[in-house]
Amino acid sequence: MAGLYYEQFEVGHVFKHALTRTVTEMDNTLFSALTMNTQPLHLDAEFASKTEFGQRLVNSLFTLGLVIGITVTDTTLGTTIANLGMSDVNFPYPVFHGDTVGVETTVISMRTSKSRSNAGIVEFEHRGINQRGEIVCVCRRSAFMKRMSDAS
Repeated sequence: MAGLYYEQFEVGHVFKHALTRTVTEMDNTLFSALTMNTQPLHLDAEFASKTEFGQRLVNSLFTLGLVIGITVTDTTLGTTIANLGMSDVNFPYPVFHGDTVGVETTVISMRTSKSRSNAGIVEFEHRGINQRGEIVCVCRRSAFMKRMSDAS
């Protein structure tokens, strides 16, 4: 399914995205290495075993990217011009290797662009939820969306 155009969104609509993803040790290790994040809480099992979590945590930026990525097919695939920003990012519960993350998205606000008649701004709130029903990530994202009148 392709993403939606600006006019196809409705404030208050909740998407319960069908895609989910189980996070692996390789995901965490590779992402941390690629982004040069050498935090031992992500990479060192012995170090992490002595923390309050008792195990390695998944890199929070990987979690954020995964949560937003899961939403793309249903919301912005091929219909976004650009992300304008992300705010109010929170990680209420940690993600561990083997956790499965799903996402719900609510359309928070919409407005037509003041500078471009072919675009509008849609603000989403994404909530990443693990298999235990715990919210592991919350983020507000503003997307610069194509309008249907501009569809070709």
